[in-house]
Amino acid sequence: MMLDKVGRYEFLAEPFHCDFSQRLFMGHLGNHMLNAADFHSNDRGFGMKYLLSVNRAWVLSRLAIEMDEMPEMYTTFTVETWVESAMRYFTNRNFRVVGKDGKVYGYGRSIWAMIDTETRQPCSLMDIHDGDLMNWVEKDKVNPMDRLSRVKMDERAEFVRTIDTQYNDVDINGHINSVKYIEHVLDLWDLDWYRSHRIKRFDIAYVAEAHQGDQLSFYREQTADNEFCIRICKNNDVECCRCKIIFLP
Repeated sequence: MMLDKVGRYEFLAEPFHCDFSQRLFMGHLGNHMLNAADFHSNDRGFGMKYLLSVNRAWVLSRLAIEMDEMPEMYTTFTVETWVESAMRYFTNRNFRVVGKDGKVYGYGRSIWAMIDTETRQPCSLMDIHDGDLMNWVEKDKVNPMDRLSRVKMDERAEFVRTIDTQYNDVDINGHINSVKYIEHVLDLWDLDWYRSHRIKRFDIAYVAEAHQGDQLSFYREQTADNEFCIRICKNNDVECCRCKIIFLP
């Protein structure tokens, strides 16, 4: 059977994946998006199942999620995903979150790179199945959210806290899980803040790998009303990633 270029995967907003407002945590939505990307790529022959057998792996370089509303507890929803474009070393993948009734909750954009799991160096996407990935590019499906942009910060960012990294922070690639950064960043605001604000958009750009045992330090800068940028450094001086969060009252 010929697969569609767009993958569609159904998920449930399970009660223990929801916050006090009975809506899905942003981190769990991020996990669902990354799982959808994995299912989509595996079904089409360029996923982790195959890549790990040839000492290759996908790594997430950038992710942005923009939501009009988060799915409520016990809601079944679909994450659609498709490859928007592919270059030699990077591919752009999109997401759409939609309910059974056709209601669109929001969208996502991401950039992925392929690395050699032994050298940790970038690899050409065109080396996998003679560049077959290009046959799965879907250029006609529209993602209306703004494209990814650089997270700009200066040295005035305020130090907030340092945390240790543990077993549960580490993913199958052996480094700190992409979504764990999101969860740690969102913990910089307390429950009272989230009682009066919701997340409109979350951008994260990954700069360097961190591993279990590294200490992560968080620096926060307010760049506009209800807009914040975050810098995460490991072991005091090596920047791991940057985030930008837009809240709505």
